[in-house]
Amino acid sequence: MLKGCTELSSQFVVVVPAAGVGKRMLANCPKQYLTIENKTILEHTIERLLSHPAINKVIIALGEHDEYFSQTSLVNHSQVKIVVGGKERVDSVLAGINAIDKQQYPWVLVHDAARPCVSHKDISALIDHCLAKKVGGLLATPVRDTMKRTMITKLDENQVLATVEREKLWHALTPQMYPVAELEAAIISGLKNNLILTDESSAVELAGCPSLLVSASSENIKITHPDDLALAAFYLNKQKNEKLQEKQ
Repeated sequence: MLKGCTELSSQFVVVVPAAGVGKRMLANCPKQYLTIENKTILEHTIERLLSHPAINKVIIALGEHDEYFSQTSLVNHSQVKIVVGGKERVDSVLAGINAIDKQQYPWVLVHDAARPCVSHKDISALIDHCLAKKVGGLLATPVRDTMKRTMITKLDENQVLATVEREKLWHALTPQMYPVAELEAAIISGLKNNLILTDESSAVELAGCPSLLVSASSENIKITHPDDLALAAFYLNKQKNEKLQEKQ
C-alpha cells in the first residue's frame, strides 16, 4: 500500500477534534484524557497517527478551557499544533482546517481523538484509494447485525417500527479524508444552511460531492462508553504483540 504516496514523498496533515467532554463515559474528565497503561487515549491516538510514514503533522482542536492537555507528553511536540475548538465537532474541525497551509497540504484527514486503535494498514488504504480516484472518502465497516428502526410509544418506550435491510449499511469510522478546499467549502455551506453535520462525510454528501467507502478493521473502535476502555486496551495490546511477532 501507499505506493503512490511513498514514491511522491507525499506528507499529510490530520485534524483531531478533541474539544468534547464525553458525557457518556460518566468520567470526571474528558474521555480523551482517560488512560490506558498510564498513557492518555489522546496520546495513544496521536502517536499512532504520527508513526505512520505519510503523516507528519497533527492539528488538535482543544476546548477553550482545557485543563488537561498541558499535562500530556504532546504539549511540546514539534509535529503537533494546537487550535481552539468549538461547541460542536464540526466547529472544531473547521478551526483545524483554518490552521492548515493549503498549498503544502491539499488534502486533510480528520480522525476522532477517541480512536487509538486505527491501523497503519487502514490509513494507507484510505490514502491510496482517495489519491488513486481523486475523490475523498472514509474508513467504514459493513453492518453485521440485524438493524431495527424504532418509534417512541406513549409510555416513552422504544417499540420496533421496522427491520432495516443491512446489505448496504456501513458503520462510518475515521480517518475521513478529503481535499481541504472541498471539505472547508462543504462545512461552511452546511453551517450557513443550518444543516446537521455529524461527520466530514455528511458535510461533503450534503454539498453534492462523492465519497468513497474504504473497508477497514472493526478494531478501529471509538471509545464512547465505559466498557469500550477495556476493549481498546485489549486491541492495543493485541496489535502490539502482532507487531512484535512480525519483527521476529
